[in-house]
Amino acid sequence: MDKLKSLAKLKDGIKSRRFSSYDTTGGNRDSIPIPANSEVDIAQMSGPGCIRHVWMTTTEDDNNLRRLVLKMYWDGEVNPSVLSPLGDFFGLGHAKAVYLNSIPIQAFYLGLNCWFPMPYSEGAKIVVSNDSDKDSFLYYYVDYEEWAKPQYDLARFHANWRRELVTKDNAPEGPNRFGQNERLNITGDGNYVILDVTGKGHYVGCFLNLDTNEPGWWGEGDDMFFIDGEKWPPDLHGTGTEDYFCGAWNYNRLNRTYCTPYFGYHFRGNIDYTGKHSQYRFHIQDPIYFERSLKFSIEHGHANDKQGDWTSTAFWYQIGRTKPLPAIGRFEERIPYSHGGLERWPGKDRKGLNL
Repeated sequence: MDKLKSLAKLKDGIKSRRFSSYDTTGGNRDSIPIPANSEVDIAQMSGPGCIRHVWMTTTEDDNNLRRLVLKMYWDGEVNPSVLSPLGDFFGLGHAKAVYLNSIPIQAFYLGLNCWFPMPYSEGAKIVVSNDSDKDSFLYYYVDYEEWAKPQYDLARFHANWRRELVTKDNAPEGPNRFGQNERLNITGDGNYVILDVTGKGHYVGCFLNLDTNEPGWWGEGDDMFFIDGEKWPPDLHGTGTEDYFCGAWNYNRLNRTYCTPYFGYHFRGNIDYTGKHSQYRFHIQDPIYFERSLKFSIEHGHANDKQGDWTSTAFWYQIGRTKPLPAIGRFEERIPYSHGGLERWPGKDRKGLNL
C-alpha cells in the first residue's frame, strides 16, 4: 500500500534498465543455452543501483530445477551472496512446478518471479551454472535501476539453500508443564538449521520442504531464533512448525494447498503426512533483526522425532559477512529423494534412515 501511495511521485537520478535472454537477431529463439558443466553470466551491472524484478523459466524435466544453480554477487565480492538451485530459490522445493502467490515471490507453474529489492553500490553480477553432464537452457528478465549515487544505509540481499537427511534424535524424557512424561528438547542442538550467519542484518523469510515415508504429523517442531549468541531457550522460541508458518491445528488435513501474501502451504503431500510438502513464511512486516549473528533452526517433529529429506531456502539482508555461504553440493547430491537422490549421496551416513 505504501508503494501505491507514492507511485505518482517523480524521481530524479534513476534509469530503468534490463538484461534479458531475447533473441538479438530479431528472431524468436529467446532462451540462452546453459551447457553441461558450464557457468553463464546473465547480468552484469556497474555503479550503484538496485535489481527490482527477476523473471525466469526453464523446464522441470530430469530435475532441471535442481540442475541449474543461481548465484548473485554484489560490489565485486568473490563469494556469492545468493547460492541456491534455481527452482528452490523461487519456491519449487521438489524440482516440480507449482503455483505460488506471495508478495516477494510468485510462481505461475514455471513462470518464476522475484520482487525482493537487491541494492548494490559498485556493481552486481548474476550467474547461472550447470554442474551436470546434461545441457539446459534458460529464459530470463532482470529488471533493475541505475542510480546516480549509492545509498549507504542499505544491506545486501542474501539467499542460501540447505539440505539435510534428518533422523530421529534420542531426546531425553521428563515431565512437561502439565506433569506428563514426554520427550524434551532443552538445547535445540538436533534441530534442522535453516540459517546460521554472522554480521548485522535482518532475516526476511524462508521456504521449507520435506519428503518422508513416515506416517504421522511432522508439524510439531518448534522454531528457535538464536540472536547474537543467545543460549537455549532463545527469546524468539515458537510453539510448532505449523504455527511458525502461520497455520494451526495441522494444515495438512485441510486436503488443499493455500497461498497468502506472507505465508502458505503450496505443495501438499498425502493425507497420512507422507510424501512431499512445502510451505513458506515471509517476514515483510516483521523482520528478525540481529546485530552480530543469527541462528534459525526448527525441530523436525516434536523434539526432533521425525525423519526425512528436508530442504530449505532462507532469505535475509545483511552487511559484514566474511565467510562463504554453505556449499550446496554437486547436482548428484541435490537430486530429490523420489528420483534416487538419497541413494546417490556419496559419503553420507543415513543412520538407518528408512526411506
